[in-house]
Amino acid sequence: MTVRIGMIGPGGMGRAHIERIRTVIASGEVVAVSDIDPGNAQRVAEGIGAKVFASSAELIASDAVDAVMICSYGPAHRDDVLAAIRAGKPVFCEKPLAPTASECLEILQAEQEAGRRLVTVGFMRRFDPSYRQLKAIVDSGEIGEPLIMHSRHRNPTVPERYTWDMAINDTGIHDIDTMRWLLGEEIASVRVDKPKRTRHRFPHLQDPLVLILSSASGVWIDVEIFVNNQHAYDIQCEVVSESGTVRLSDQQLVERTGAIGRSHLLTMDHNERFGAAFVTEVQEWISAVARGEHTGSTSWDGYAAACVCDAAVRALTDDGPIAVDLIEQPAFYS
Repeated sequence: MTVRIGMIGPGGMGRAHIERIRTVIASGEVVAVSDIDPGNAQRVAEGIGAKVFASSAELIASDAVDAVMICSYGPAHRDDVLAAIRAGKPVFCEKPLAPTASECLEILQAEQEAGRRLVTVGFMRRFDPSYRQLKAIVDSGEIGEPLIMHSRHRNPTVPERYTWDMAINDTGIHDIDTMRWLLGEEIASVRVDKPKRTRHRFPHLQDPLVLILSSASGVWIDVEIFVNNQHAYDIQCEVVSESGTVRLSDQQLVERTGAIGRSHLLTMDHNERFGAAFVTEVQEWISAVARGEHTGSTSWDGYAAACVCDAAVRALTDDGPIAVDLIEQPAFYS
């Protein structure tokens, strides 16, 4: 079975997913496109022989579409995810599921009313081979209970349109989800520490910043978010446990030695660092859709991450720690 996919918002991430589906992913075909920019939708559709829809609502309602991928701007996600749920169509939504916890809660409620898990959120680190190995070691218990976790999310630079809260809602949300996933428990509180600002930031940004999270069982977590480090896309993670530690090693494929010493290339963006994870993530989603099943992160994961982000944004201006306000997890998602 070939899953006929409708793509909403084929910007940089959407086009990258389309290319993967066309070249290295099996059993999926992007047959429909819609975008807030009609010209972009037309260009993308012409390149892959897809149909252009004037609106995302029309695309979702089309009988020619089996499943929906949403890669549009975060504030547009809620309405399209809800429309896909009401149409009974599986939907893959890039993070964030929605910009606020209250909007995510609407999605949770709609999905439960539908009686079927239909939503997968694009938290691609869960599909990265190195993160999966790290989680397997943590889950095995061989180094005891986790006590401290360190996470680092560094970008070479960000555009001027990157707003002050995006460091949390757009960047740090990956680390927040990863910490929840690695521990298998929720985040209970968050504060934000504000180090000396880099000269290379835009004036409206606090860069870098550090989130200090506390999990439900008391694990202490620090997340460094530094989006103008000028040199590399640098992702790091370390878990300090009772009788050992486990961390991601440097993400090089080739290492060289010579007169200047030992060196390797650094990745420069998320597609380079997490290319294999994106392929696995989308392939597993398409394969699950073809079987009539659900895989990957759920609407609950999108909601829980949004609750932490909401608290962290408050902590940017309020003295922390700020408690994370979560509803009790419905049995539907347990």
